[in-house]
Amino acid sequence: MNNIVQTFRKNIQTYTLIIALILIWAVFTIATQGSYVSPQNISNLFRQMSITSLMAAGMVLIIVTGGIDLSVGRLAGFVSVVVAYFQANRWNTIFPDQPAVAALLSVAIGLAVGAAWGVMQGYIVAYLRVTAFIVTLGSYFILQGLVLLQTEGKTIPANQPVFSQIGQGYLPDLLGWILAAVIIGSMIFLMFRGRRNKQKYGFPLPSLLSDALKTGLYSLLIVVYVAVVNSYKVAPGIPYPVLLLAFVAGVMTYVSNNTRFGRYAYAIGGNREAARLSGINIRREIFLIFVLMGFLSGVAGVVLASYVGYGTIAAGAGYELDVIASAILGGTSTLGGVGTIPGAMIGGLIMASLTTGLQMLNAPAAATYVIKGAVLVLAVVADMYFKRNK
Repeated sequence: MNNIVQTFRKNIQTYTLIIALILIWAVFTIATQGSYVSPQNISNLFRQMSITSLMAAGMVLIIVTGGIDLSVGRLAGFVSVVVAYFQANRWNTIFPDQPAVAALLSVAIGLAVGAAWGVMQGYIVAYLRVTAFIVTLGSYFILQGLVLLQTEGKTIPANQPVFSQIGQGYLPDLLGWILAAVIIGSMIFLMFRGRRNKQKYGFPLPSLLSDALKTGLYSLLIVVYVAVVNSYKVAPGIPYPVLLLAFVAGVMTYVSNNTRFGRYAYAIGGNREAARLSGINIRREIFLIFVLMGFLSGVAGVVLASYVGYGTIAAGAGYELDVIASAILGGTSTLGGVGTIPGAMIGGLIMASLTTGLQMLNAPAAATYVIKGAVLVLAVVADMYFKRNK
């Protein structure tokens, strides 16, 4: 019991977020007379959060190193209009009877554009030593202009059959349950392997009850989610963007916790001078983090084009605010050195939950911006409070 209490105190910020999310869902469920937790809304809610959360996974490492990227939303928007342009004006003439090839080429172009922009920004920030705030703010305006040039003020269709499945498709019911079983089995295996490794190397070992409760809770959430989305009669199954987000979040969590690349990022954010003296190549690390951020923005842009079905002049507008807010709300410290990918995912879900709930209540747009801004400020205040108490 004492171990459970100590674990709760150690992760109080994370548990506070979870409690806040439960309260938000409870309030909106009551206010909408249960419509908020309907299978249709749950399916749409997670699909909508996937685009900003894909970028939030990269933003965590950017902020952890003491940087910022204000251009991610517009970069995703630019990628989406580029992809839409190729889908509408190039591949339909070159590959009229091969929509799968066209879709693969569009994905490749979108990822290449995002990564290339990340290379450019990373080089300027890391090697030319220009402040990330200025570089990414300049990129924001440049990308906004490029979106206008690419679209010429018009909407570009990107709703071709195979490509549309990326953002609008669903995993069949049975495959969803099989995937859930595989994930739960993997979680149980990893729990016991982690305990064995900690015991082997003499690290403090939490109680088996504590680990079992945590794994059991995550497993229950997976089962409930799959059951709910599979019960959506119009389009049953797990949305493909949610599967993509889960994969990216898992990979990024592993990278940040179990690789030198990830640990170096936290070392730089915690104490840059100490990291330099310990032999970490700070310039290369920051450069690679911006490249990764650009790549993830490219992924988000591809999903955005497929989900919306069009490339528009407003593509990606305002996304950077939700991305940054998701990371900070999820516990990523603005002072650097602290942040987790799962926390950013919870933060992204909170932001999407607020937006969706307010839209269902027909709240004015002004109220949405005010509430989301207030939540972000409260998150920073809470972060500072926890830092002082530690």
